[in-house]
Formats: sequence, structure tokens, C-alpha cells
Amino acid sequence: MVEAWYMDEATEEDQRKPHRREPNQPVSLELLSQLGVFYWKLDADNYETDPELAKIRKEKNYCWMDIILIHKDKLPNYEEKIKTFYEEHLHLDDEIRYILEGSGYFDVRDKDDKWIRIAMGKGDMITLPAGIYHRFTLDESNYVKAMRLFVGEPVWTAYNRPADHFPARERYRQFLAQAVQ
Repeated sequence: MVEAWYMDEATEEDQRKPHRREPNQPVSLELLSQLGVFYWKLDADNYETDPELAKIRKEKNYCWMDIILIHKDKLPNYEEKIKTFYEEHLHLDDEIRYILEGSGYFDVRDKDDKWIRIAMGKGDMITLPAGIYHRFTLDESNYVKAMRLFVGEPVWTAYNRPADHFPARERYRQFLAQAVQ
């Protein structure tokens, strides 16, 4: 089961560390869903034939996918990419990631603009809604193999904060306002 928590404010420390507050402030799947973040636990060893993944892909119309390896020996321009992934940004489409091997963290902003860290490991799949500010980093294992899924053709563009002028951000803010009521 995925684990999530509010992050501490130690921004100068290694981004790959857990950054839990003291005392720890866990975040439930229910709170994540109120932010539009959804989670599934799947069988990563059999992802090519997993009927649950096939069902989700069909229901959500995730028709395009690829596999990315994030490791210093596998990813061209590794250092630059790691910095880019960790810049706070949003996308105009949902971001769907399924961890097949390794582990890392997705950080998302809550309704009060506080960071929530979501620990992702083998078998974890997450959907981040269009317009949510977020970032990604490896953990101290320094390796992840992930499936990237898209509705239609992939769009890789990240818009660093501030990016409040995009319609996707405005729709997300409206979603949050309704979810809080």
C-alpha cells in the first residue's frame, strides 16, 4: 500500500531523503483523492498480461504507453533530467505513472499549498490530475523503471510554477474549491 505524508521544510537537505515532519503527519488515500490524485496497487511482475491494468487502461482510455528507466547509467542527460523532474511544475494533461521496479517520490501540493510526499514502489500506479503542481525525485535507491501512460498522443511539456494562467490550472482550482465544500 502506498504511503504519503506531509513534508518537512528542510529544503537544503538531499531531495531523495523521506523528509517526514516530526512528528510524522500521514496522509490518507481519501485525502489524496480529494486532491484528484488516484492510486492503484498492481502486479508489476506481470504488467504485460495483467487483466487489472488492461481494465484500467480501457476504462480510462490510456491508449499510449512507454517505459522509462531513470538511473545514471541508463538515462541520457541524467543529472539535467533529475533536476527538471524535481522542479515544481504542472501539465495540461493527467500524469499517469506505474512503477515496475525501483522506487521514488511524487510530491504534490495540497489545497493550502503544503507539500505532500507520496512514496512509490514496485506495483504502485498513480494518476495526477492536469493542473496540479507537483514534482518527482528518486529516493536513495537511485533507480526506477516506470510505465508512462497517456490518453492519446503523449505530451511531455511541463510548465514550471508559476503557471496559473493555463486553463488546466483554473479547472484544477475549481475542482479543489468544489472538493472542499
